[in-house]
Amino acid sequence: MANKESYAVIGIGQFGASICDSLVEAGQEVLAIDINPEVVNELAGTVMRAIVADAQDEDALRELDIGNFDHVYISIGKNVEASIMATLIAKELGAADVICRAENVNHARVLERIGADMVVRPEHDLAKRLIFQQLNPSMVDYVTLSKETTLAELSINNPKFFGKTLEELDFRNRYRVNVIIIVSKDDEVNQVPQANDVIQPQDKITVVGNINDIQHLNDIVQKQK
Repeated sequence: MANKESYAVIGIGQFGASICDSLVEAGQEVLAIDINPEVVNELAGTVMRAIVADAQDEDALRELDIGNFDHVYISIGKNVEASIMATLIAKELGAADVICRAENVNHARVLERIGADMVVRPEHDLAKRLIFQQLNPSMVDYVTLSKETTLAELSINNPKFFGKTLEELDFRNRYRVNVIIIVSKDDEVNQVPQANDVIQPQDKITVVGNINDIQHLNDIVQKQK
């Protein structure tokens, strides 16, 4: 189980409620905040605390000690002004990690400029992910860590890689990616790969690097001959 951390979720629409549910399932402590009492009441028996409060009220957020939470999600929906104010207040109160939902690209730009640590656009991001997976069907999974860095899991189907060590394959210099995990066909996980570890048929490797470099490597490791 992951280490317990404290989370505040501000704005409990469909996206915010899903965030709360996922955190609770992961055994995390969650404070849910919304201006609508009915929404708060629905979550009262699920999260650690559910509070009725205005996200634009600095005194209310200070009283809830928002600045000391490990992570703060601003998941307010169409009220862009409230989203921006809540983000400003959370950062001014000292919140170290503020993740915001944006309605559109302009909203996202404003949130980034006022200090949001991460901005997501769920519908836009889902569409990009679907298209990416259609264009790269052999890539098992991937996660965008930043604008320049992606983590992806690749299946090794190219016989030229079989029976060779990581040192021999030299992923870092040849393909500009780092191998951080190897999973065997029996689902045995090697979380600390060493230079002398050998790639076997049906292995999957998790790599970190630029998405273009990862796509290039994926094309190579998928070749059957």
